[in-house]
Amino acid sequence: MYHYKSDATQFLDQLMAEHPEMEAERLANRNLLWDVALDPQEQAGFEAAAVAKKPYTYYQD
Repeated sequence: MYHYKSDATQFLDQLMAEHPEMEAERLANRNLLWDVALDPQEQAGFEAAAVAKKPYTYYQD
């Protein structure tokens, strides 16, 4: 099995071991950006407003 860990991974592992409270903060901050509820009506509006892409971008009209 491959057991190599980069310096960055070793640093983060050590940091998380020394400060276990950071895991809760990390999850809370993740929720701000990634775990958001999507509004289906707003998503439908985005899809309806999308402009059709040309088959070949550099084709002269």
